[in-house]
Amino acid sequence: MKRLLSLASIAVSALLAMPVAAQDAPLNIAFTVHSSASNTFWQAVKKGFEDGCAKVGANCQMIFTQNEGSIEQQVANMQAALARRPDALLTTIVDNQALDAIIADARAQGIIVIAANVDDSEGAAGNARQSFIGQGFTAAGYSLGQAQAENFPAEGPIHVLVGISAPGQNWSEQRGGGVLKFLEEYKAANPDRQITFERIDSGTDLAVTGDRIGAYLNAHPETTAYFDTGYWHAAVARVLRDRGIEPGKVLLGGFDLVPEVLQEMKAGYVQVQVDQQPYMQGFMPVMEVYLAKTVGLSPSDIDTGQGIVTPDQVDSIMALSAQGLR
Repeated sequence: MKRLLSLASIAVSALLAMPVAAQDAPLNIAFTVHSSASNTFWQAVKKGFEDGCAKVGANCQMIFTQNEGSIEQQVANMQAALARRPDALLTTIVDNQALDAIIADARAQGIIVIAANVDDSEGAAGNARQSFIGQGFTAAGYSLGQAQAENFPAEGPIHVLVGISAPGQNWSEQRGGGVLKFLEEYKAANPDRQITFERIDSGTDLAVTGDRIGAYLNAHPETTAYFDTGYWHAAVARVLRDRGIEPGKVLLGGFDLVPEVLQEMKAGYVQVQVDQQPYMQGFMPVMEVYLAKTVGLSPSDIDTGQGIVTPDQVDSIMALSAQGLR
């Protein structure tokens, strides 16, 4: 995977260093996602997508759902986009069956299809998409658990709650599965300690997640840490602050460097966060479409990473976040 990323980086570096070749007609690229425009994570993806499209002179459209996580709305958006016969379709594959027929039909029409941000859990074996540009979710969840475990108390019982933000959707289940895999191994490696953990449907709305996890903490005040599979633990940090609970009493960690999380990291409530480099997830698929159409290069998988971010890095990241790059 690192070799693929290196090769892709070299190709894009060369592309950026040279004038864009003239096209008989601009490329038309549609990007359908499973999230709503109000989801702050997607603004960095959108920025990367738009910058890539501007670089190659493509006509591009990112199409959001009205309701967060609605697969039905995403399917309808994909069908409408494909009816316009674009050169390429970029999409998130959050369900292992719902998008298969649509993507197979697009490929039969000669349309380039690249999965970005979320892939079929079986990868190319499960879907006709040509490549995936995004994070390895299970490995990222495992790394998150491993990094946060360094902050676990050295003695006494440990109780952990893992929030599955969108039960049944690939990205959330795999990230949560990675965290739980680490916790199972951590428990086996510490047989003399009382270590317990469970999962919960935590939701994909800040208010909902805050309410659900807040209620759980009322019933389970012994909770050591909460892991979210998205960025909605920022609301849990607000709940803790409102209750007068000091930072670090309940450890918090999750995914994506959205402004809400960066603020809570700076305040000390979030100790560990995973970055999946969303700007790259928007920019690189466009580069692959351009190279496929102009040079005949096959789209390739790119792992956008599982970088662990800690509070000491927040100031520099905030500057990039303000530019829409992180």
